[in-house]
Amino acid sequence: MSEFKEKKLPETKGVFQWIEARLPIVGFISAAVGTKYMVPKNLNYMWNFGILSALCLLIQIVTGLFLAMHYKPDVNSAFDSVEKIMRDINYGWLIRYTHAVGASMFFAMVYIHIFRGLYYGSYKKPREMVWLIGLIIFIAIMATGFMGYVLPWGQMSFWGATVITNIFSAIPLIGETITTTLWGGFSVDDPTLNRFFVLHYLVPFIIAALSIIHVIALHRVGSGNPTGVEPKSKNDVIPFHPYYTFKDGVTIVLFFIVLFGFTFYAPNYLGHPDNYIEADPLVTPPHIVPEWYFLPFYAILRAIPNKLGGVVAMGGAIVIYAFLPWLDYSKVKSGRYRPIFKKFFFVFTINFMLLMWLGAQEAVEPYITLSRIGIIIYFGYFFALPLISKYEKPLPIPDSIDSVK
Repeated sequence: MSEFKEKKLPETKGVFQWIEARLPIVGFISAAVGTKYMVPKNLNYMWNFGILSALCLLIQIVTGLFLAMHYKPDVNSAFDSVEKIMRDINYGWLIRYTHAVGASMFFAMVYIHIFRGLYYGSYKKPREMVWLIGLIIFIAIMATGFMGYVLPWGQMSFWGATVITNIFSAIPLIGETITTTLWGGFSVDDPTLNRFFVLHYLVPFIIAALSIIHVIALHRVGSGNPTGVEPKSKNDVIPFHPYYTFKDGVTIVLFFIVLFGFTFYAPNYLGHPDNYIEADPLVTPPHIVPEWYFLPFYAILRAIPNKLGGVVAMGGAIVIYAFLPWLDYSKVKSGRYRPIFKKFFFVFTINFMLLMWLGAQEAVEPYITLSRIGIIIYFGYFFALPLISKYEKPLPIPDSIDSVK
């Protein structure tokens, strides 16, 4: 047998280098956001929303841990335990409001991050896997946000859970089984609340793991940039630190100003007042509406008269993003150089915000008809992408990032 030889670690000149040589995670973080990681030198502020999304996830996990220490996942105690957190626990109101406002901020950052990717072609080769992992993260965030909305056990929590979980019953053959499994019985009740609490606590850690994989996949192929031109020389790139760490720092400060502006002065502005009424299965609210970040998809679900058709349309509105790398096969990545694509993208963006507004309205005319028009425009964008890719004449793109003035 060969004699075992101790692995020699590299010589170190400081405390940080000593730790980095013995703890790989430190080296990974350094490689991800340090001087060794080279990124395109022309990234604008739209690229800051990735790190802001990660910051939101961290805030949600930390505040969620403190809330879980006092929350009781029981239909007879859940509402009162939230009120106790707000009234009797030291700074409980601050933790709860930061968590609630943080959820809205999280979705706002993620939506901007996604739409930036849509405009600049971040889903195109060689970043298809980065995009697909990001889509999985988005679906997990939506599931976590929905389950978290149920936990306060107010009127909107209970009836929102009833409406949304009921949609699974429309799935042929297995729908009823899925619904009763989610409920833990034959209606939204104590087992449902327990299931949602456990999953709401667990899934954010899965999201954190997926986010690390997302970053690893990104670093394997490198970051995109507003021109869509891949870096070709050392003149096209700069170290992430200190240039982009300071740039991120500016937006992080602005982020906290907005977050705590809402937390201290308008914590319930983005919520629904009915959720301060304890859940009552015998009293149906006149207008059931989810949180604002679900509204575009809720509008799609509600506008289809057939229950199964609504479920398929709502699910398809999310899953269709997975096919973008193959639907849009234009060799030009950035929308900056694609005049026809740019027009379609802005129509799609405005239509998405219109669906968000329609989702908050009552299910009556003319809102139902407008929602159906919005659905046609929404899916029409994706079906138009192959035609745009084929017939569009892009503007001349620069030879390199360094040549852009």
